[in-house]
Amino acid sequence: MNIILLGPPGAGKGTQARFLCDDRNMIQLSTGDMLREAKDSGTEMGKVVAHVMARGELVTDEIVIGLIREKLQGDKQGGFIFDGFPRTLAQADALAALMSETGETLDAVIEMKVDDNALVARITARSTCGNCGEVYNDITKPIPDDGKCTNCGGTEFKRRADDNEDSLKQRLMEYYKKTSPLIGYYYAKGQLSSVDGLGEMAEVKAAIADVLDA
Repeated sequence: MNIILLGPPGAGKGTQARFLCDDRNMIQLSTGDMLREAKDSGTEMGKVVAHVMARGELVTDEIVIGLIREKLQGDKQGGFIFDGFPRTLAQADALAALMSETGETLDAVIEMKVDDNALVARITARSTCGNCGEVYNDITKPIPDDGKCTNCGGTEFKRRADDNEDSLKQRLMEYYKKTSPLIGYYYAKGQLSSVDGLGEMAEVKAAIADVLDA
């Protein structure tokens, strides 16, 4: 099963992708992770990525599609989760062409819907474990009183520099300009389902499971 998770910054796509990897043996294809992995791999594609990044240039859609092609040709396990790609209509078309070329199918596109004001309030209160990346929130899931991560026992926590109201609103604007058209794109294809991205993590997880099981 291959799926796309759509939603604005902070909607919880990464967290839900990790659940799917654990529960369904799926593989998360995060653009950032793929680029970092490729840069250090020493492969021909990796050398291209390293060269582009060393010059401080943006990685092209063609390079990202090339990295995804390599992943699709490898171990598929329980299928792929596209997290952070596609971001534009052009990328969606390129991904569709690649899936057709490799004989793969896109089984579901799940939009994690959020209320912007609630999202801003949640993200500006967010911190993560510096060791394992476990997410905490001052309001809904505060760091334990003993100062230790409940997942790994780590004691160092950090906040992203851009997890502030002004920066987040700018990131949301960028999302609505470039990525939100994908909602209509996949709706027209009959592939879109929506879940409440601001529910409790377990509730969102269950809602996504319902979509995939259906």
